[in-house]
Amino acid sequence: MTICYFTASGNCLYVARRIGGTLLSIPQLMRQDTIEIEDEAVGIVCPVYACEMPMMVREFMAKAKIVTPYFFFIYTFGMGYAAAFAHVELAARKAGLKLSYINAVQMVDNYLPVFEMQNQIDTLPQKNVEGQIENVCRDIWERKQTVVTVTKETEAEMATYAQRLAVPILRKDTAQGYIVNGNCIRCGICARVCPASNIKVTDKVTFGSSCEVCYACLHNCPQNAIHLPVEQSSVRFRNEHVSLKDIIDANG
Repeated sequence: MTICYFTASGNCLYVARRIGGTLLSIPQLMRQDTIEIEDEAVGIVCPVYACEMPMMVREFMAKAKIVTPYFFFIYTFGMGYAAAFAHVELAARKAGLKLSYINAVQMVDNYLPVFEMQNQIDTLPQKNVEGQIENVCRDIWERKQTVVTVTKETEAEMATYAQRLAVPILRKDTAQGYIVNGNCIRCGICARVCPASNIKVTDKVTFGSSCEVCYACLHNCPQNAIHLPVEQSSVRFRNEHVSLKDIIDANG
């Protein structure tokens, strides 16, 4: 079994590890000229962003040549996922894949403009994350099948969410609005955890126009030096089972 994952604060890496198999970083795969994956089961684990998959994950599905009789997709989310399943079904069809199984695991939502991180962390025990993951693992190991039906109503819902959420939020120039305060010691961690190689650190931190809006740089900065113009708190989050080195190894 092969799992391709995209992670910023460690949630998806942890879920991928729990499922097991060979783990491949999507940011690292995307730096290859060609991507060919063949296995008896192949899956993708990634977060929900604005009721969508991350931009890089969509690009990965279009670029990769995946050959498998059992293709599965696991989201992690905080608040909800609305039409996210339908996005996967359509992206899979376009890539010539049959979506065999899809599910979502509710965890901490790290979207700083909306969520107060300490509250998210404090309410984590109520979400029974381990129980959710165990159910997903069991389904995949037993090769459970699910069906996602995309109707005209679903497509209309997808278009609505795209206009309200995805278009204004998932912008490649987003990081150019980030604020780096005086705590910054120019250690370069932000550049090393960025999955899009969008950050340069010299005598200052410079953000390019390839942002994935994943907040890896904000949540993993050791000095808590990177901030949004509007955020609910300065508290940051990384999955307790994942280290900073793990994020660097995944995305660097």
